[in-house]
Amino acid sequence: MASALPTASKLMAAVCFAVVGWIMANYYAMNMPDASAAGPIREGAAVIGLFVGWAVMGPAVGKGYVEAAGAGIKTAFVLAVVALFMLALREMLMNSVKMRYEGALDAILDVFQVMAQRSHGLLSLGVFGTILVGGIAAGLLTENAGRRWK
Repeated sequence: MASALPTASKLMAAVCFAVVGWIMANYYAMNMPDASAAGPIREGAAVIGLFVGWAVMGPAVGKGYVEAAGAGIKTAFVLAVVALFMLALREMLMNSVKMRYEGALDAILDVFQVMAQRSHGLLSLGVFGTILVGGIAAGLLTENAGRRWK
């Protein structure tokens, strides 16, 4: 049963996936057509990694190292999707301040359209490798912390 209290494994997951988010955002920003307009994407991905690691990977410890590696890949994928959603939401908010939408529904639909347009950057080798290797490493470190500090 997962504990609602803070644990060492949840803290380790948060820190590890903040690092994975930072590295993933660095590779993603290199693949953006306008890399100078990336903005605070790295810091945002690290903060999202904190929350996703705590909420998704933190409770998934204690089932063994193989399951921890799989949960790490799942958590890294969730991190990539949530970070992409937040990037699209940020872009939509910037466009809405410039009054580029007819109504609220146009703005909401534009979030998903921007996600689809920006998702091509996730298919690069650097981002995909970070999801796999970084997710596995972070999952194993989290499992190790869960076994070591109970």
